[in-house]
Amino acid sequence: MSAAAPARPLVDRLPPHAWFLVSAIFHYLGPSFAVLLFASIAPSGVAWLRIASAGLVFAIWRRPWRFFAALPRQDQTIVIALGVVLAVMNTVFYEAIARLPLATVGAIEFLGPIAVAAGAPAPGAISALSARCRRGLHSHRHATCWRASGYVYAFANCGLFVLYILLGHRVASAGAGIDRLGAAMLIATVAAFPVGIHAALPALSDPVLLAAGVGVGVSSSVIPYVCDQLAMLRLPRATFALLLSLLPATAAAIGFLVLDQVPTLAELLAILLVIGGVALHRPES
Repeated sequence: MSAAAPARPLVDRLPPHAWFLVSAIFHYLGPSFAVLLFASIAPSGVAWLRIASAGLVFAIWRRPWRFFAALPRQDQTIVIALGVVLAVMNTVFYEAIARLPLATVGAIEFLGPIAVAAGAPAPGAISALSARCRRGLHSHRHATCWRASGYVYAFANCGLFVLYILLGHRVASAGAGIDRLGAAMLIATVAAFPVGIHAALPALSDPVLLAAGVGVGVSSSVIPYVCDQLAMLRLPRATFALLLSLLPATAAAIGFLVLDQVPTLAELLAILLVIGGVALHRPES
């Protein structure tokens, strides 16, 4: 009588789409809590608290510096690049959501993953977003510069999100992705320090604000990024990129439920265009 096969760990038993679903929920749930902190801490400060608290969790959990020191030079370069991308991406993302609704930033953010998956951005989605931008920039003269800078940050985040997908897949496919991610997050903490530490100072003397910042970091950077690595490990890059394109729907829903932000018709149209692209997508074999 043959021995029973050992039970597979939960990471392998759950389909990669389940890990993506968890990531999709927390990808904007954490930032929606961060928006509530902007009244007390500037966006760059909240971004640094998010990155630093996630780095601290990874440091305690994985001790990633030992793993990083043993990596070949080329792999170290990729991890460093991912850390720098995470630092800048999170900072400009928070600057964007401080100026624009979550659904708008999410709709702009997905153009990058579509370009990765399909080789070109969706023209219909760009047209819908362009109409949204024109209305936003001509609404009130006093707010024009503030909102215009929000779109600049949002499109910068879009480009950085593409780099995150490309580098994230290289990290996941190389093995020990969570350890590499932990090392990248420590690098991101250092990279974001000069920009974010001054703005984060109010939280360092207020236990409630500090706890809130740590909560934002865990829900925004630990849970979704770990789940991304678990999903990327078993999903083709183009499939993962198009699944990420569903995030604007998550952003619109969470923005409405948590922040009372009602999406515009242009934003809803852009979301529907993305969902249509996902429905027509044929995953790589």
